[in-house]
Amino acid sequence: MAEPGVIIIGAGPAGVRAAEELVAAGLRPTLIEEGRRDGGQIYRRQPEHFKREYATLYGSEAERAAHLHRSFDALRSGIDYRPETLAWNISEGYVHLVNDQRSSKLPYSALIVCSGATDRLMPVSGWELSGTYSLGAAQIALKSQACAVGKRVVFMGSGPLLYLVAYQYLKAGAGVAAVLDTSGFWSRVTALPKLLARPAVLRLGMGYVSALKKAGVAIIGGVEPVEIRGDREDGVQAIRFRAGGEVQEIACDAVAMGYHLRPETQLADLARCAFRFDAATRQWFPEVTMEGRSSVAGVYLAGDGARILGAEGAENAGRLAALSLLQDMGRSVDHNRVHALLAAQDKMERFRLGLVEAFPWPAEQAGKLADDTIICRCECITAGELRRVVTEMGAQEANRAKAFSRVGMGRCQGRYCGQAGAEVIAHACGLPLEQVGRLRGQGPVKPLSIHTIEEQA
Repeated sequence: MAEPGVIIIGAGPAGVRAAEELVAAGLRPTLIEEGRRDGGQIYRRQPEHFKREYATLYGSEAERAAHLHRSFDALRSGIDYRPETLAWNISEGYVHLVNDQRSSKLPYSALIVCSGATDRLMPVSGWELSGTYSLGAAQIALKSQACAVGKRVVFMGSGPLLYLVAYQYLKAGAGVAAVLDTSGFWSRVTALPKLLARPAVLRLGMGYVSALKKAGVAIIGGVEPVEIRGDREDGVQAIRFRAGGEVQEIACDAVAMGYHLRPETQLADLARCAFRFDAATRQWFPEVTMEGRSSVAGVYLAGDGARILGAEGAENAGRLAALSLLQDMGRSVDHNRVHALLAAQDKMERFRLGLVEAFPWPAEQAGKLADDTIICRCECITAGELRRVVTEMGAQEANRAKAFSRVGMGRCQGRYCGQAGAEVIAHACGLPLEQVGRLRGQGPVKPLSIHTIEEQA
């Protein structure tokens, strides 16, 4: 068995910058990446044989993406890099891995988890139809497969990613039918003082909206989703929503939806990190200092899996986590640099709170979902079934409701239904959301092939 070393999970902005700091300090960390290439979701690197320009793929973020990729390329000889490798469990000082259907485990002396985030979704009637995607999935199709998810796509939800992906589709020449935002105009006005903490980013977002409007894309705010219409044979055909007190319908062949992001917390959970409820976003986050220290000695958390501050914030967080690790090892670090990074993170935290205020999570929609609306797409569990286990079986806690209904037991392990399901439970039993709790992370965090073979030490 290998000697315990430093392991970084995730080769996105946080993981790459953490590795950079450790290599500069003379260490050789192991960097685990589930995907084929580095960059994470926001700077997802196109396949080797694709030749599209950075400006086409990343737009205004092209320079930052290129810089991150160059930094990673320069690191390759100084790290033990393991792409297409899933970290599926953490236990007793080991990270359990699987690559090419072969399972192994690595001991660690210190661990930096940069697990990133996924789309936060609120169900709507008909979202199980083919042609319905998350915003992240729509973005992956564009970046990694060089294709759109449909010929006439409606983007629905709230938050900066909604406008970014719609803009990327427009720039790529894809058909954008409309952008439907559940947040209202005045919520953004009241959030403006916080959003001005990062004026350049604010201008960038406004630029996306302006470009969409200039291209004739309908942008409708304050909407309430009603139904994605279609059939099982042909998939999505239209979307119905309520705006200004009237139900409207837009023809489309695909819907991309999302409401901000939710952190990938399963690995932090398996590492026994403590969690806290964030009332502003109605989510559970791992407890972590701004320097990246978790509640568990030797385990550090960085990037959107710990605190959702965007790509630049993730890079800073990766550096801070690595510097904290080095300091805890007794290494000398530049404290002025640490303070500068923390000051930058403070601005990004204020901006994050502005985004939460400007684009609120539509929690009230959970209580309005019809009983036949599917909550868990993996297990086909409806809102009515979930309400029944609450009202008839007394399941007022998320994991108990999971045991009785199977909600969150499918392939996604509750990633896409867990938070909305908790909202349904809270509404049905009349309890505050934090009392409903959260679905606990379990290994494997993603399904393993039945053909997986365990390697012997």
